[in-house]
Amino acid sequence: MIDYETYVQIRNYFTRDYLKYSQIANKLGLDNRTIALWANEPRYRARKSAPRKSKLDPFKNQIIQMLEKHAYTARQIYQRITQDGFKGGITIVEDYVRKIRPPKTKAFLKLAFAPGECAQMDWGSYGTVRVGSTSRRLSFFVMVLCHSRMMYLEFTVSQTMEHFLGCHQNAFHFFGCVPEKIMVDNLKSAVLKRTVGCAPVFNPGYLDFANYYGFSIVACNVRKGNEKGRVENAVGYVKKNLLNGLDISDFSVMEPVAKNWLDTIANVRVHGETGNRPVDMFKKELPLLGKLPATPYDIGQISQVRASKQYRISLDGNQYTVPAQLAGVRLTLKKYQNTICLYHGKDLIAKHPRCYDRKQDIQNPDHSTTLLAQRKKAVDQAVYMKFLTLSNKAREYYQQLGQRRINPFHHIRKIVALSEIYPREQVALAIEDAIKFDAYSSEYITNILEQRLNRSKEPGVLHVTRSSDLLDLTIAPPNLSVYTGGT
Repeated sequence: MIDYETYVQIRNYFTRDYLKYSQIANKLGLDNRTIALWANEPRYRARKSAPRKSKLDPFKNQIIQMLEKHAYTARQIYQRITQDGFKGGITIVEDYVRKIRPPKTKAFLKLAFAPGECAQMDWGSYGTVRVGSTSRRLSFFVMVLCHSRMMYLEFTVSQTMEHFLGCHQNAFHFFGCVPEKIMVDNLKSAVLKRTVGCAPVFNPGYLDFANYYGFSIVACNVRKGNEKGRVENAVGYVKKNLLNGLDISDFSVMEPVAKNWLDTIANVRVHGETGNRPVDMFKKELPLLGKLPATPYDIGQISQVRASKQYRISLDGNQYTVPAQLAGVRLTLKKYQNTICLYHGKDLIAKHPRCYDRKQDIQNPDHSTTLLAQRKKAVDQAVYMKFLTLSNKAREYYQQLGQRRINPFHHIRKIVALSEIYPREQVALAIEDAIKFDAYSSEYITNILEQRLNRSKEPGVLHVTRSSDLLDLTIAPPNLSVYTGGT
């Protein structure tokens, strides 16, 4: 048995809103058979046992009549029935009004779009995704052609301006054309300011992009997402049909996943509203869409950065090298979806693939060349100065060495190293001897040092043991026939 308030709700849903039994049952949480029983009853049949009395009972019919005439608030009703003698509190009035108030259903106009007239775009997000050794928020960009429902989908790990414009550009190339206008909501990449009664202030970067491709921007009213219902539905469709239950191992798999889903499911399904496949309707819409320009728009986003002492700049939690001679210098950074470019004035001085991992050091080995050359030159100079301290003949020896050897510093380093092994005065004498002998190489210096330090003593008297045995030796005369040929 239901109470009177529930009966009123059932009758309102059935007679005024024309809802089905199952729809009313879902709203009220009742069985379909109960709804079917009471929906056709012209009047309420109370329980045989008297229900518990309430202070509000004498005023319930009055409240129902008031609500049928106007959408009064519970407090307004409370004030009126208090004047008529109600002695209870406002809480039971609020509870009763909440039960019997007719449901409010907003009505929306169904928008129709001509072929080629409009596209709608929106961002969606779906948790996080693995990128290398870190995780980032998984975002996806959706653009839908309003007439054919042809869809473009792209996954990203950022919604910054270069990604916003880049996804537009990729969508145009996917379709092979440009719609007459694009509907967007009030995200900052598109709309900077909305004032009631005034035209929206568009982001200059997006407006310039739109002018280049020849489409106009249409911004939805604030909190009126229903105005771009086609793409709102598409975002939900991506989440339910593609992403729900999808095992994503790494962000790198998302591009082929999106392409395969568009080609095999989203754009070849029979659309529930049009009754046709989007890919078939798109063939008819294509001739009415705008053509792409000859060259793509430069979507790079420019900012100023300063290189660190380690000749690196920071972006997305990673480090990128620039030429070492530009350490500490202000540079111009140009960001693309998958590339970054660095300029000094008008000169491009570095270009790197963009990394979305974190704490990575992206290097170009050529950027260290100048610094390493400077360090090598400094080291060579230090070696040369140390070599000059070995002997007053060292400068002369170096000059002659440079005329005879391709790489004199190779020999200089070895000679300086010898001074750490042999006494310095011996090295100085070896250099002077080498000049006398016209011997110019580190090998000559090494030989001279070794010969001088390892010179053997004068030979002494030879003592022969068992001399008597040696005196008894008999030596046969030699055979000279081998020299005379036997004659």
